[in-house]
Amino acid sequence: MNVKSLKDLAMYSKVFFPAIIIALILAMAAAIFSIVGPNQLSKMTDLITEGLMGSIDLDAVFDVAILLVFLYGLGFIFNYIQGFIMATVTQRVSKQLRHDISVKINRLPLKYFDSTTTGDVLSRVTNDVDMVGQTMNQSISGLISAITMFVGSLIMMFYTNWIMAISAVLSTFIGFILMAFIISKSQRFFAQQQAELGKLNGHIEETYSGHNVVKAYNGEKQAKHDFSLINTRLYDSAWKSQFLSGLMMPLMMFIGNFGYVVVCIVGAALAVNGTISFGVIVAFMLYIRLFTQPLQQLAQAATNLQSTAAASGRVFEFLNEEELVKESNKLEILENVKGDVEFKHVQFGYDENKLIIKDFSVKVEAGQKVAIVGPTGAGKTTLINLLMRFYELNGGEITIDGIPTNHMTRECLHDLFCMVLQDTWVFEGSIRDNIVYARNDVSEQEVVAACKAVGLDHFINTLPDKYDTILNDKSSLSAGQRQLITIARAMVKMAPLLILDEATSSVDTRTEVLIQQAMDKLTEGKTSFVIAHRLSTIKNADLILVMKDGDIIEAGNHQELISKDGFYAELYNSQFEEAS
Repeated sequence: MNVKSLKDLAMYSKVFFPAIIIALILAMAAAIFSIVGPNQLSKMTDLITEGLMGSIDLDAVFDVAILLVFLYGLGFIFNYIQGFIMATVTQRVSKQLRHDISVKINRLPLKYFDSTTTGDVLSRVTNDVDMVGQTMNQSISGLISAITMFVGSLIMMFYTNWIMAISAVLSTFIGFILMAFIISKSQRFFAQQQAELGKLNGHIEETYSGHNVVKAYNGEKQAKHDFSLINTRLYDSAWKSQFLSGLMMPLMMFIGNFGYVVVCIVGAALAVNGTISFGVIVAFMLYIRLFTQPLQQLAQAATNLQSTAAASGRVFEFLNEEELVKESNKLEILENVKGDVEFKHVQFGYDENKLIIKDFSVKVEAGQKVAIVGPTGAGKTTLINLLMRFYELNGGEITIDGIPTNHMTRECLHDLFCMVLQDTWVFEGSIRDNIVYARNDVSEQEVVAACKAVGLDHFINTLPDKYDTILNDKSSLSAGQRQLITIARAMVKMAPLLILDEATSSVDTRTEVLIQQAMDKLTEGKTSFVIAHRLSTIKNADLILVMKDGDIIEAGNHQELISKDGFYAELYNSQFEEAS
């Protein structure tokens, strides 16, 4: 069993220790009341047995019965209270875990998500946290009750009759050995089960988010094959873990029934010899149940704790991932931003040992429209990611108005930019909410003006709920219309710097012209960086940077670069040849 994961969970839950301790004390008290019961039943049995020879002392029997009702009733109340406390604690722990994971996601560098599937992260937020919450509630109090019941019944058995106590213990000793063996073998299968569940979620999320591509390329067979492999591994680990853990309950039932037989035989022999009374046999019949029942509970708690250890291990592995460097000491705040941007000998590689941008330098003046062009893999999008500090530089620096970007917080830096990416992103909510995303100071007039600028207002007004139309899986917006919404979102942010990464890739030629006109208006007075493959869209750029293999190989405006008849001219002419 992964003890470290359980220690991490215990430390995480330490704020709830007082409530947990109270619940455990109540669970122990309820167990003790149950243990005292058989001793009183033994007295009642002896009173009735003695009365059969003469007259039964009903008053004494009634007094014992009242005491039993009181003990069992108090045990029920204590169990109810501790159950309420533990349910509250475990759900609050689960809620806090989900909250911390949500916060953690925003603190992780993008490189983490380059190597981890979205489905696996989702599985940790949902499946693993739910598993921790459920098993904590079932296991902790149950474990304490079982231990108390086990130790208490053992003490009471030896107190009542040591010969029968030894007989009962020996008859159940084999149960301990088998339970320990099963636990040692099944833990790794529980860990595999949680890991494979995360992989399965990742595969499903990946396959169905790109379902159109799967269908278009007739990839259903491959998708089914991959799913089948993961599903088979999940079945194998789940079957083994559940089978081994499932052995515990019938095993403990067998041991319990075997204990009954032993107690009856030994008890009968002792009763015949006059060593014990009939009431002692009745008491031991109950004690053997109280003694073996905790073994079943311990087995179940051990199974649950294995699931908890596996799930919490994945959760805390995520929570312990290396975060972005904290920025509480960074106090630089840019106000009245001009928009001068300079790259000074920038070096970067996703792998530190393999640089893809080796020595990049360029100075962009405020208000300039800078186009970044080049073949696939040249480093265009990487350059934008570095400008936004989605990744940290390996060398050199980037400055805005002379201030290095790593001297200001990421939040402050991101406020300076509005961005439109090639991949459209809209969330479930109204069109208006999507456009004013993360801002509270946008008026209705600004929203409408932005939509008119990108040619979206007419379409929105044809919808039944207009700007209140909810965007979800059932909405029939085209990829181009979704792109227009993201462009309108950038317009209402009114940031001094603008990034456009293939912003017109999902629209037709006529709409592209409208967007270009809107973009020209949007870029007025702003420093803008435009990544484009269609070179016809950036002919009016003030500066065109031609990248190849992570370096700038040409720089200038359209006419200057065409007249050089270099790499840019070759790219530009090849596009017209393809178009013709």
